[in-house]
Amino acid sequence: MLMGIKRLFAFLTLATIAPGVLAQETAQNAEEGAARWGVNMTQGVTEVSRTTYDLHMLIFWICVAIGVVVFGVMFYSMWRHRKSKGYEAAQFHESTLVELAWTIVPTLILIGMAIPATKTLYDIYDTKEADLDIMITGYQWKWKYDYIGSDVSFFSNLSTPQSQINNQQPKATNYLLEVDEPLVVPINKKIRFLITANDVIHAWWVPDLAVKKDAIPGFVNESWTRIEEPGIYRGQCAELCGKDHGFMPIVVKAVPEDEYHSWLSDRAAAAARIKELTNKTFTFDELYARGEEIYKSACVACHQAKGEGIPGTFPAIAGSAIATGPMDTHMSMVVDGSPSNPAMQAFGAQLSEVDLAAVITYQRSAFGNNMGDTVQPIDVLNFKNK
Repeated sequence: MLMGIKRLFAFLTLATIAPGVLAQETAQNAEEGAARWGVNMTQGVTEVSRTTYDLHMLIFWICVAIGVVVFGVMFYSMWRHRKSKGYEAAQFHESTLVELAWTIVPTLILIGMAIPATKTLYDIYDTKEADLDIMITGYQWKWKYDYIGSDVSFFSNLSTPQSQINNQQPKATNYLLEVDEPLVVPINKKIRFLITANDVIHAWWVPDLAVKKDAIPGFVNESWTRIEEPGIYRGQCAELCGKDHGFMPIVVKAVPEDEYHSWLSDRAAAAARIKELTNKTFTFDELYARGEEIYKSACVACHQAKGEGIPGTFPAIAGSAIATGPMDTHMSMVVDGSPSNPAMQAFGAQLSEVDLAAVITYQRSAFGNNMGDTVQPIDVLNFKNK
């Protein structure tokens, strides 16, 4: 009791001495909180997103009006016919008029709400006559984008530095909403998304585009968008897909059509060059440097920055029997994954032969392993073809 009085006295003293500071901090915190936590849907940047928002607001105000009428009548009746004024409760049953009223009126309201809702839903699910098709595949914990009809295909990984995640540096503005490779699309074109998953259920969600679809292994969902203004639009996986669910962002970059075609040509040319590099012999230093970058984007979330792993979940690479053992065993683990631990994905289809060779070379010599082995892309290709 005495401690409680002392705490109360200390609080009152602080409030008396520095009311201006408290008021300023409270106002600042409230403003920052309001900026972080919106209480309404986003209006978005597409026709469908705005239509969805308008429908949401229409239904919201209808519900508000119903609430005002119902509770208004209820509270008025309670006040106007209270017992203290001599009123007694009426005794009646099965009033035909009342039964008709509370059946017909809600039915008419629901019909009035269903008409605009049906039109909006029809537009949301109308994926025909698309100008561009993109296959989106969810992996733990990244997205793969395939531009159907071209050779362009790539993975999009979280690019927020581990130093921010581990609270060693201040959080950036787009903390956990940054990727190394955004999805680039043209504006004013109907884009159809074919959404699936490789391992567990994910959900591709970009609020500004009014697109949210489950990515289910063995099943393809469809959605679409038409972005009217250039810009960068961010989203996240909206399905609890594993321990790193919060590290699976989405970034869509909408650009003018000519810029998009230029980007697509550059990516197709880069993909062709990567294929040509399969027969190139790299130096150890070239592979090590490239492998370090691949490790940061593809491996660090599970095996950690220093290769120490996560005890009980992901084994360490530093000093591991795999990274310091026979080359074929190490290559099989990276290319084919682990049959005993589904969390260790098969990267054979996710990374090119060049990137696979680089990251294996890096793992065998980094973190104190010091094996000094050099794995060439052709070695990886030959292993895949066994």
